[in-house]
Amino acid sequence: MTSGGARARSGPAPDPGSGRSAARGLDFQALPSEGYKGQIPDFPLDPIVLFSEHFEDGAKVREVDHEASADFHSREGVVWVEAWRSPQGAAWAVESWRWPVIGEYCRLKVAVELDPGANAALVGQLHRYREQIGLTPAGLRLNGWQVARDEVGARRDGESVPGASSSGGRLSARERRLKAVGDGR
Repeated sequence: MTSGGARARSGPAPDPGSGRSAARGLDFQALPSEGYKGQIPDFPLDPIVLFSEHFEDGAKVREVDHEASADFHSREGVVWVEAWRSPQGAAWAVESWRWPVIGEYCRLKVAVELDPGANAALVGQLHRYREQIGLTPAGLRLNGWQVARDEVGARRDGESVPGASSSGGRLSARERRLKAVGDGR
């Protein structure tokens, strides 16, 4: 049995704002906060076929349920588009190898949605898919992504932008320390 070596979850996660990450040359890809606006690829998986079961003359009969299959496929399409319109869609667009995994996530999400009694294993697997494709904060870090702040839009709307200094950029280490201490007001 092998031991040692780096693992995806060993140690603290990389922090885009830390000096250590900068020193190691880790650069986080900024994803557009407004979401992905490009062309969405076709759903990569074959349509699922659902069956209904009933008894005829004491024998179990299993038949294709065309209506349920069409409804499931339709909902998969909606979830697929919703996922692609997230900021993560911008990164997925250049990583076509991820598309089947994103399709599996969408299929599993629909299966869990349509089954109110979905078991905990399916719900746990759904969370693992979300993390793998970057739809959770931990998944963003593991993929080396961060959602860019829309500072221009926030200023336009008159909102204050957290983490922005008076010079309009990121807070310096000195400004962060001073902010943490405060001036007593």
